Amino acid sequence: MNTMPRWTDLPAPDEPVPAAYRGVWQRTLLETPEGRDTTTQVHWLQTEGWHADLRVPAGIDPANPAGRAQLQGFCGLTRITPGVNGQPDLCTWHRRWDVQPPRSTPDAGYMVFETPDCVIETGVHGRYLEIWERLPGSTGPYAAQAESDAQGRPTGAMRFTAGRYTLTVRPRAAAWPVDLRPDETLAELVQRHPDAAPGLLDFELVFSQAPA
Repeated sequence: MNTMPRWTDLPAPDEPVPAAYRGVWQRTLLETPEGRDTTTQVHWLQTEGWHADLRVPAGIDPANPAGRAQLQGFCGLTRITPGVNGQPDLCTWHRRWDVQPPRSTPDAGYMVFETPDCVIETGVHGRYLEIWERLPGSTGPYAAQAESDAQGRPTGAMRFTAGRYTLTVRPRAAAWPVDLRPDETLAELVQRHPDAAPGLLDFELVFSQAPA
């Protein structure tokens, strides 16, 4: 008999993320020394503590292995360190799960609000600039939940909600190979380990929007 999944709240952080950062942010521009990107579909969903992020490069098909290996997506806890003496806030995304292999540097950016619904991020550990615009209808209610069994123990999937938007994450069960190289991409990894590719590519990220 099919049963509806049980969802339990993920642990809340000790320091909630300020309300100014909550909602769903769509990236409209990435600038790096290598060039500009305005075509990758990027959504960052931020709750009071947890975040989820999905990045889909233009022209790829996530249904096939080559396209799936190029996806970027992650989820975890966010920490905002307020700026002092006119300095910008520091935002750090502590990733609890990631589509791509672990990075050698933390994910952190300096944040400057142009308007309440537009924030500019610049790199701390790399040279880049990103412009983020908050989507209408994403400023609450918020939820960060894990699918669980009857005893409340997590069973895999996680669900993050902000307003009428939801990003659902089903992590892979496979572990990273023991010979993982620093800053190796998932595409490079599955090329080196074709036999492990089915397990490494067995994950789901679904970004959805409820009707207004």
